[in-house]
Amino acid sequence: MAGAVHLVTAGLFLIGLQLTVLGFRTFFQPVIGLLLLALAFVMRPRPGRLDPDAPTVREGDAPALFALLHRTADIAGVRRVDAVQFTADFSVGVLHYGLRRRRCLVLGLPLWAASPPQQRVAALAQALGRSAPRNVRDGAFVGSALRSLTAGSRAVQEGEPSATPPRISAVALGAAAVADGARRFDARSRKSEWLLWIPRTVLAATARLLLWLTEPAARRALFKADDASARAASSQAALAALRDRRLARAVGVEMHRLAIEKRTIVEAPGPPAPQEDLWDLVHAHADRLRSQETPPPFGRDTPGAGPGSTGGDTYTLRIERLVRAPQHPATITLDGPGLARIRDELAGPRQTVARQVLRDGVQL
Repeated sequence: MAGAVHLVTAGLFLIGLQLTVLGFRTFFQPVIGLLLLALAFVMRPRPGRLDPDAPTVREGDAPALFALLHRTADIAGVRRVDAVQFTADFSVGVLHYGLRRRRCLVLGLPLWAASPPQQRVAALAQALGRSAPRNVRDGAFVGSALRSLTAGSRAVQEGEPSATPPRISAVALGAAAVADGARRFDARSRKSEWLLWIPRTVLAATARLLLWLTEPAARRALFKADDASARAASSQAALAALRDRRLARAVGVEMHRLAIEKRTIVEAPGPPAPQEDLWDLVHAHADRLRSQETPPPFGRDTPGAGPGSTGGDTYTLRIERLVRAPQHPATITLDGPGLARIRDELAGPRQTVARQVLRDGVQL
């Protein structure tokens, strides 16, 4: 299926190029060729790119952090990462960037700040394990096909209708001409939507089919990543890290509240540096949430997990596997000096992301 997507993209480019270059005997052939070239352009395979706005560290900048990442990658049996980027999301994952498909760990500082030390190791191992070659969705061939379909679907998606129709006063100057122009504009919009309906439907259906075909491999990759997490940080830490994903919404709300409070209520004398204590406050809030809640039953650990929810069913299976599997002790432990060194290395990214949070708030 991924090969068919790439072949169709190449065919659109070749046919569009031929119609554009050789079809000037008529008016419609170059127009159709340009449309096909535009569709081939948005569906082109493209390498991943690093976020230019996210702080990035290399091994020379953070040797203690990269030593932890290298040990975790070796236990997970995956290739080591080349860079680490920090974001304000409650997540962690691996991004392939460049033509050589270098690996970058995208680490959300809210997740890092909210997690105890061993759960940080478990979250890193889970993220690195998910990027193993067995996960075909993350591979160069199938992954690029999925990204092409997603980009193509966004390019031809249906425009949002206006909230309210324009109100034109009957006694206004040129009211009839304005009303007639609005009607013609709506008619042209409806025709263009009908023309885009076929490629939009085909792209969306193909993407869903490709996701369905790769679902078993993606689920096996998740299970293998959980096993790697249990071997690296201990089974209890892996289970706790997986269950802590339910804190994402509450931590985001608290970060948004802190950002508003810092900008509107707190006024410190002298040079302001309100971002320095943000992550300590997030850590304390996550500890309070853990102490107040009891683990919910299977299938209710994560928002959106319910009847008919594939993500929730997979989440429940992951929890059950970790509970019933043989328990592993921790292979990697983070002691006090190691945590202090990593904290010192991340001082710059912590302040940068905190300033971004206080400036832009949090998308909930």
